[in-house]
Amino acid sequence: MSQSTLRGRSAVIGIGETTYYKRGESPHAEFKLALEAIVNACDDAGIATRDIDGFASFSNDRSDPSQLAAALGCRELRYANMQWGGGGGGGSAAIGNAAMAIACGAAECVVVFRALAQGQHGRFGLGPEVGGVSGHVAHTVPYGLMSPAQMFAMKVTRFMHEYGVRQEALRAIALASYHHAQSNPRAVMYGRPLDEARYDASRWITEPFHLFDCCLENDGAAAMVLVSAERAKDFKHEACYVLAAVAGSHYRAGATVHNTPDYASASFKTVAPRLYAMAGMGPSDVDVLQCYENFTGGVLMSIVEHGFCTAEECNDYFTLDNFTAPDGDLPLNTSGGNLAECYMHGLGLNIEAVRQVRGTSTAQVPRVEVSMVASGPMVTPVSSCIFGSEATI
Repeated sequence: MSQSTLRGRSAVIGIGETTYYKRGESPHAEFKLALEAIVNACDDAGIATRDIDGFASFSNDRSDPSQLAAALGCRELRYANMQWGGGGGGGSAAIGNAAMAIACGAAECVVVFRALAQGQHGRFGLGPEVGGVSGHVAHTVPYGLMSPAQMFAMKVTRFMHEYGVRQEALRAIALASYHHAQSNPRAVMYGRPLDEARYDASRWITEPFHLFDCCLENDGAAAMVLVSAERAKDFKHEACYVLAAVAGSHYRAGATVHNTPDYASASFKTVAPRLYAMAGMGPSDVDVLQCYENFTGGVLMSIVEHGFCTAEECNDYFTLDNFTAPDGDLPLNTSGGNLAECYMHGLGLNIEAVRQVRGTSTAQVPRVEVSMVASGPMVTPVSSCIFGSEATI
């Protein structure tokens, strides 16, 4: 195997989560939530917390690795990494960073984690509550672009206009997430189904986003444990191998005043080709997809940019039947995703991708060998990863 690739060099051996709470309702501090998720992931793997020697996170997680190592009784801290970029664009990148640390010998057992307690640190999704603005936001806030929904609606509206995409395509994404959540007792929206009539009747947040096109806001934490591929065979679960993990964005994607040249994009156009090249496969090899839904429009563009269909095919391809496990053409967000399971900046999507390879999802797709995650559309940088069973190595 070439030493210049991450393909098959590391594997996920443990996954863990806390209870997921509505934003602001966690009875525990954010740091305690992080510890609980990490302990649960170690228990799932059958490994002692003292054997962790590295931590990787994203989106400016506040749980300090040195303090985590002390609280968990780690023998040694060898690696600590934070993926830059806001939102969930770093979820798969953090896994890539952990895989790189293991592949080059910087660490042997790395935890990827994300924790949120919005009651403790403030709510996401709101416009700025300040008396004045300066810098790049002075070009947007005075014109009404104050919240993430408003900013991302601009890009999605442009894409839908250019390719004649109908609202029904966004609705199919929301319906698939809520459908899968009904078989997942961990999901915040478990027991709260969604149908076409309820979606259509829901209030607009900002066109083209209805209420059910927007992600949840939750408190909780999620974590996963990675070790080398050689060590992975010694643990109790079937190893789930990292076949690829890449991050980045296209030319001037970070233009902050909405004047990037390629405006109607999820930012994956340069990422997806590198992802498939590292994995040695293409979209037709993917058995199940977990695609970050800050808003359904981001999923729309992400699926196109990862090559599952063309922009012109969206109206025909984006149907509930296509996205529903177990028999859909592309089973999508099978835990309920950010829309209906929980919002941990998308790390729950990576955990669900691992469950699909293990065969333990509550909406299991038969014989999954290749499970993919797209993290954080319409931000920069974004990231994607592909997990595989032992049969893919």
